[in-house]
Amino acid sequence: MTRRHISTGTPWEAIAGYSRAVQVGSLIYVSGTTAVDTTGQILHVDDAYEQMVYVLKKIEAALKQLDSSLQDVVRTRVYVTNMDDIEQVTKAHCEFFGKIRPANTLVEVSRLATPEMLVEVEVDAVVQEQG
Repeated sequence: MTRRHISTGTPWEAIAGYSRAVQVGSLIYVSGTTAVDTTGQILHVDDAYEQMVYVLKKIEAALKQLDSSLQDVVRTRVYVTNMDDIEQVTKAHCEFFGKIRPANTLVEVSRLATPEMLVEVEVDAVVQEQG
């Protein structure tokens, strides 16, 4: 079975020793993703909606590197630091997944890696294996 992994170049990946996404056979696992750019800067501080949009675009790009797309996503897990942000976060989630409708979990956590991170998302996808 083939194993592939990709990186998006954020400092966290090298520091912690993980991949943005790993594909094993037909399964793709995207690591918890936050609104951090390749320089390590946290984007859209104090705006959960914009962080969620940035995160989902980052996940979409990672899937594309593995010849996949959001259409292949079967599960999303969303972690927020403040449940008061649920409307903003779910609005963005629906914009990307409203027609796809993967299984979803949304939970509030006490904090993420830094206080400026308001949301973190991980996804699982299933693709047809390339022959």
